[in-house]
Amino acid sequence: MKSVDIAVVGGGPAGLCAAIAASRLGASVTLIDDGRRLGGQLIKQTHKFFGSKSHYCGTRGMDIASILEAELRNTATDIRLATSVVGHYDGGVLGLATDTTFTKLAYRKLIAATGASENNVLFGNNDLPGVYGAGAVQTLMNVYGVRPGSKVLMIGSGNIGLIVSYQLVQAGIQVVAIVEALPKVGGYHVHAAKTARLGIPILTSHTIRRALGRERVTGAIICRVRPDFKPVRGADRRLLVDTICISVGLTPLTEILQQVGCRMTFVPELGGTVAWHDENMETSRAGVYVAGDVSGIEEASTAMLEGRIAGAHAARSLMGANRESDGLIDEARADLYAIRQGPFGERAACGKAKLAECLPVR
Repeated sequence: MKSVDIAVVGGGPAGLCAAIAASRLGASVTLIDDGRRLGGQLIKQTHKFFGSKSHYCGTRGMDIASILEAELRNTATDIRLATSVVGHYDGGVLGLATDTTFTKLAYRKLIAATGASENNVLFGNNDLPGVYGAGAVQTLMNVYGVRPGSKVLMIGSGNIGLIVSYQLVQAGIQVVAIVEALPKVGGYHVHAAKTARLGIPILTSHTIRRALGRERVTGAIICRVRPDFKPVRGADRRLLVDTICISVGLTPLTEILQQVGCRMTFVPELGGTVAWHDENMETSRAGVYVAGDVSGIEEASTAMLEGRIAGAHAARSLMGANRESDGLIDEARADLYAIRQGPFGERAACGKAKLAECLPVR
């Protein structure tokens, strides 16, 4: 059984930055990801990031993935792709499975950067072929070059719903409408403006009632909703579509943290149940860290910053404090604070503040 200083679970933006920081500070690191490519959600993001230069402003997500992968491969990190963490054992041991093997990995510190899963919506026939999550549609189009359909109904007007709608049109696919149950668009104005310029109707105070079809999606029934989200009688409308794309938020993937025995807390502003953690991203279980969407749903920029903090602090706790580790942590904390003070970070800042009020149990 191999042993390592720090095991990082997840090869998305948070996990990559955590592994890079920890390895550069002298810790031995193993990064495990169940995908066949590094980058997580970044590899299917063709839009350009905005913000500051240090947050890769003007760089497409898929290019950021390549930049971070190159940085990681320039370290001594042991990279395990197409490998799933299938269990946790007492004494700090992970069970790792590939298509053909099962091995164990002992660690001194663990960083969970497992991301999040897409939420679903309950409606009639939502199990028909042709009903997708927005992330699945992005993967089909931007990673594999597969068009999911020709006429799409998008459910949800958050950033992901708006961005994927824009990308669908870029791929020559008609977005018949975007429906949003809330009375206003949920995503950033810059993304909403893009979709508006393309002529995509955004129907606020609307929801889907039913998918139509027998063997596959052939249409959808939508309706207006009241402020209490109940359907308005007689307001049903039929749309001719062959694809329904669902983008109604994410839920942190916390299974490994629950198995480890971390204290879990429900914080709606962070996307649901998350592991309690402090400003160093360390959970109630000493030596177990979180970073990225598993610690609370935010943007890729904050995931990278949290990853740097978790990786640097985990390495510092093993190797000892020095100017480099302290500087990296301080700089990342300052950037996180600045982002969360902005108009788009208010919800996450509120969630993290609620979390800070809970007393840790160690």
